[in-house]
Amino acid sequence: MDKLYPQIRHRADSVISRTLSTVAGVVFLGVCGVVSAEPVEAVLDNGMKIVVQRDERAPVAVSQLWYRVGSVDEVNGRTGLSHLLEHMMFKGTPTVPAGEFSRLIAQAGGKDNAFTSRDYTVYFQQLAADKLPLALKLEADRMHNLSFKDSDFTSELQVVKEERRMRTDDQPAGIMAETLFANAFVASPVRYPVIGWMDDLDHMKPDDLRQWYRHWYGPNNATLVVVGDVDPQAVIAEARRQFGALKPVALPERRPQLEPEQKGGRRVSVKAVSPLPSLTLAWQVPRLEKVDAQRPYALYMLSAILDGQAASRLPRRLVREQRVATEVSADYDMLGRGGALFTLSGVPAQGKTLAQLEQALRQEIARIARDGVSERELERVRLQLQAGRIYEKDSMFAQAMRIGNLESIGFSWRDDATIDANIAKVSARQVQEAARTLVDDHLTVVTLLPQQGDARRMPAMPQGDQTHVR
Repeated sequence: MDKLYPQIRHRADSVISRTLSTVAGVVFLGVCGVVSAEPVEAVLDNGMKIVVQRDERAPVAVSQLWYRVGSVDEVNGRTGLSHLLEHMMFKGTPTVPAGEFSRLIAQAGGKDNAFTSRDYTVYFQQLAADKLPLALKLEADRMHNLSFKDSDFTSELQVVKEERRMRTDDQPAGIMAETLFANAFVASPVRYPVIGWMDDLDHMKPDDLRQWYRHWYGPNNATLVVVGDVDPQAVIAEARRQFGALKPVALPERRPQLEPEQKGGRRVSVKAVSPLPSLTLAWQVPRLEKVDAQRPYALYMLSAILDGQAASRLPRRLVREQRVATEVSADYDMLGRGGALFTLSGVPAQGKTLAQLEQALRQEIARIARDGVSERELERVRLQLQAGRIYEKDSMFAQAMRIGNLESIGFSWRDDATIDANIAKVSARQVQEAARTLVDDHLTVVTLLPQQGDARRMPAMPQGDQTHVR
């Protein structure tokens, strides 16, 4: 799937792909009907933004409420707040008891869930288009009236701690990802795991979450995205009825917490129960902060040339030709808040060492830095990306994800076409120059050294984004 939007890709350290594939399957659309040319947007007097994309190909709608708060807004000693609050948002209000939100949506024939990432927290429903007012009413209620008992907090905290044990502490992929970000960054909150450090969870109190809720959950820190067989003006009017009376909150100052320049390579080994070793090379690189920046687009194309389909360089050369690896990948998340990593990962083939795999991965970067890439490779990647965008429009959920993601990280849905156009304009020379910027002084290497234990635990290569679904 599209590397620009990792939240809708498979993640070894995430369960979101299961949820999205379920929802996307429900809202898969046919080729008939109409998708409006552009979304319609409005901003309420309290600062809440609404973006509606009309899509008449099925009588359903997807509603996503995006709060611009995630783990990058947390501080050391207080990690995991955003994710745990996401869980607590289903614990009810004075008028909608715990569990009633999801029951009412299901009773109306719909589905609902939520997820938290580094950049945002999102609550979504998929249901018949004429039931959309119900979803908006329920979301408006819990935006302002969340109420939970200390006992609810205690029980849900145990659920999250067990989630952490199962998906991170007991999984080599989770351990690798967490170790990678904690060592690649020393100051930026990008280093914090979305689910939080276990010690922080152990010391978290109910009032910590209540304060987090009061600070960040308000209409002026939210974007409502609706895609479906709806009248945009009617949706905006209904949103104004449900959310318009809510007062904006005094948002905390967002401090940049910039990462100091890395001035030397870092290397760390992880011992974990796993039948096979694995390796990740990760370079600190910039994200896209302005739509006219050039280097992020070139890095994105470099990643797509290295990985993305069977004909890409890494699987072709390292897996099939050299047989130095059984699995390889390249990853770069261009969009987001905070620093980013350009990663190459792999599992060595039987009889091959981690050192041999590392050398082979480095050689692929060095080869592009020295010899460049062909126009034919670039054109193949461009066509692949274009096809992905076309297929993406078959899913209302994916359309809403693109809009919400851009709106929540400092861009606008209006920037989408410009971003695509700038990717398509990347030249072979720019890709070569991007490869040359991947120097050892900005590199972190993490290796997994397998230990004896349950052989069913397979290593997987850590990816750039960590996203957690209830």
